[in-house]
Amino acid sequence: MARYCGEVLTIDSLSSPSAYMEYSKTEDFRPNISFVYNADEVDASSILVAFEFCLTFPQTVSTIDFDTFSVSIVESEVQEEKGFCRRTIHLPVIPVSAYEQFRQNIANLLRSTLMADKEPTFKPKEVRGLKKIPPYWYPYTTMTKMRWIGRELLEVVSTEFRDRSMEYYRYALESGVTTVNGKIARPDTILKDGDRVENVVHRHEPPVTSTPVKVLLHDVEREFIVVDKPGSIPVHASGRYYRNSLIEILVDDFGYEKCYPVNRLDRLTSGLMIIPLSAKRARQLTNEFMAGTVRKEYIARVKGRFPSEEITCEEPLLTVDRQMGLNIVHPEGKSAKTVFNLIRYDENTNSSVVRCKPYTGRSHQLRVHLQFLGFPIANDPVYSEKRIWGDNVGKGGIDVIPSDERAAPAPPSHLQAMVTETGSPEALKTIVEGANGEPAPKKLPRETGEDIGMGSPVPLSKEAVGVITRLRNMKDEDEDWSRWRDVVFRAKGLLRPSSIVIKPPPPQNRRKRGGKAEVMPVALDVDPSPTASTTPSSSDATRAQSTEPETTSPSPSPPTAFQTVDPDMTSPPQLSVEDAVAKVSLVEPSPKIIDSADSDHIFCPECYLPLHPDPKPEKLYIFLHALKYSTSLGEFSTDMPEWAAEGWTWDQT
Repeated sequence: MARYCGEVLTIDSLSSPSAYMEYSKTEDFRPNISFVYNADEVDASSILVAFEFCLTFPQTVSTIDFDTFSVSIVESEVQEEKGFCRRTIHLPVIPVSAYEQFRQNIANLLRSTLMADKEPTFKPKEVRGLKKIPPYWYPYTTMTKMRWIGRELLEVVSTEFRDRSMEYYRYALESGVTTVNGKIARPDTILKDGDRVENVVHRHEPPVTSTPVKVLLHDVEREFIVVDKPGSIPVHASGRYYRNSLIEILVDDFGYEKCYPVNRLDRLTSGLMIIPLSAKRARQLTNEFMAGTVRKEYIARVKGRFPSEEITCEEPLLTVDRQMGLNIVHPEGKSAKTVFNLIRYDENTNSSVVRCKPYTGRSHQLRVHLQFLGFPIANDPVYSEKRIWGDNVGKGGIDVIPSDERAAPAPPSHLQAMVTETGSPEALKTIVEGANGEPAPKKLPRETGEDIGMGSPVPLSKEAVGVITRLRNMKDEDEDWSRWRDVVFRAKGLLRPSSIVIKPPPPQNRRKRGGKAEVMPVALDVDPSPTASTTPSSSDATRAQSTEPETTSPSPSPPTAFQTVDPDMTSPPQLSVEDAVAKVSLVEPSPKIIDSADSDHIFCPECYLPLHPDPKPEKLYIFLHALKYSTSLGEFSTDMPEWAAEGWTWDQT
C-alpha cells in the first residue's frame, strides 16, 4: 500500500492545513508513513481518519480495479519538532509481483496527474556503484546544420534523436517547446540556413560510474592538467549527457574555470587525458596531435589467444551511423594505423592482455581494428556482440555492396498487443493531399526505416543495415523498450516548462564559440490559453550549452519566453484520465525488469518519460585504457587498470 503514496500528500480530509503525510523508505527498504501535524489544531482522531484515507486512497481512482490491500502496523513512534508532532508508522515490506508493481506505478502516475497543482518531485534511487542526478529542465540553442536545411523540423528531430517515440516528438513540437528564430515552431516547419533553433527538454542523464575522476597533475605554470577518466563518462556534453560529462565535472566539482580538451576518449574507455587550461596551450597540443608527434599507448583485454608476434593493422575506417556511433572497415573510410603486441594470455578466461599503439586517431579505431583481426575487446557491448554481428563477430570486415532494402521498425513480442490495440507509437499515420488532390499517407524516414544510412557518407550494404538494426534493437531492449512503451499523457496540458527564458545571443562580433546561453527564471506576463496549463519545472534549470556558433547577426531582441503562445496555433487533442488509463494499461513492461524494492515510478511524473532500468556498474566500461601519452610537455602515464591483472575474471553472461 505504501507504494501508492509517492512523495508528500496533503491530507484533504483534515480541515486544518497544518497536517500532511510523508512516505519514505529505510535503508533496508522498509516503508514508513509519517503524519506531521500541529498538536494544538489537529487531534489524534483526525490522524486515525487520515491513516484510513491513506489506506483507501487507491480505491478512490474509480477507473482502476485494484485488489484490496491489508496492512499490519508493526511499529509506531511519535516525535515533536518545533511544535509539530510526527507520528511515524513503520510498515512491513509487502512483496508484490512485477505486474502488480506496474499497476501500482500507474496509480502513482495518475495521482501526479489528478493532483497537478502540486509540484512533482522525482529523484532517482541511489544505487551503489552508480552516480545518478535528478532530471532537470534544460534549454539549449543551436544553429541549423547543413544536413537539416530544407527538411521539416519533426523529421530532423525524429532522425537525430531516438530516446522518445515519434508520437511524443510530434506532441512535444505541437506543445511549443521548440522555437525557430524566437517564434514557436510547428512539426512541419521547414528549416533554413541560418535558422536559430531553441529547445527545452526534461533531461534524464544516464547513470555513470561512481568511480571519481582523478587529477594526476596540475601544472599551474604551463597551464594544463593530466586526468585519469573512468569509463562511462563522456568527455564532452553530448546526447543525454551534460553534467555527467568530464568537462562539466572538472568545472563544477574541481573548480577549473575553463577547460580546452584537444582530443577525446570514447565514453566507455578509461584512462589518461592531457587537458589544457588556456587557449594558447590548447593550440600547441592541437598542432602536435595533428602533426602525429604525440605517442599514445593503450591497454586492452581481448577475446581469444592473441598472436605472440607484433601485428599491424592499417584498415581504413568509416562512421556509418551517427546516432549509434557505429564504425566499420570500409574502402571509402579514413586511413588508420595501429600496432598491437601481446602482453599476456590468460587461459582461465581465454582472453589476452594486449598493448595497442595507435598512429592515427580515428573514432573507435582500436575497437574496430581488434574486431577486424578477430580479437574484439572482451566486454565490448558493440563490437564483440554476436547478436549484432553474427557468429563471425565482424572478423575480416562486412559486405560493402550497396543495398536499398529497408524495413519499418517492429515492436517486441510482449508489446505487440499494445501496438495492435492502440497503434504504434512509431507510426504517425499522417494524411496529406496527394499529387492528384486525393488524400495520401505521408511517412517520415523513421517510420519506414529509411533513416538508417541517412547520415552515412556512402550507400550501405544489406549486412550493414542489418547490423545497425540489430544494434538499435539491442539498445532498446537494454532500456526496456521505453520508446515502444512511450505513452503521451496530455491530461496536464502542454509540455511547456514554466518560467524559463533564453536571452538572445549578442551581436556576431561579440560571440564566443561554444559559450553558454544565458538562461534565467522570470515571472511572465503572458497568460497561456485556458487549456494549456504548464508543466512544473525544476528549480535548477538555469544552465544551457550553445552547441553551435551563430552564423547570422540579428539585432538583439527581447528574451524568448517559451510560454508565449502563437494565437494561430491550436492545442493538440487532450486525453482524459480515463483514456490515459485505458492506453497505459496495455503497455506492460518486461516482468524481468521491474523490482518492487527498486522502483517507485516507471514514468517520470514531469515529462512522462518511460524510465530505464539501471545498468550494472560493471557494464559501464570496456577493457580499454589509455595508459601513456608522450608530448612536448612530457611523458605521462597512469597505473595499469585492475582488469589487466593476471587471472582477472569478470561476469561474462
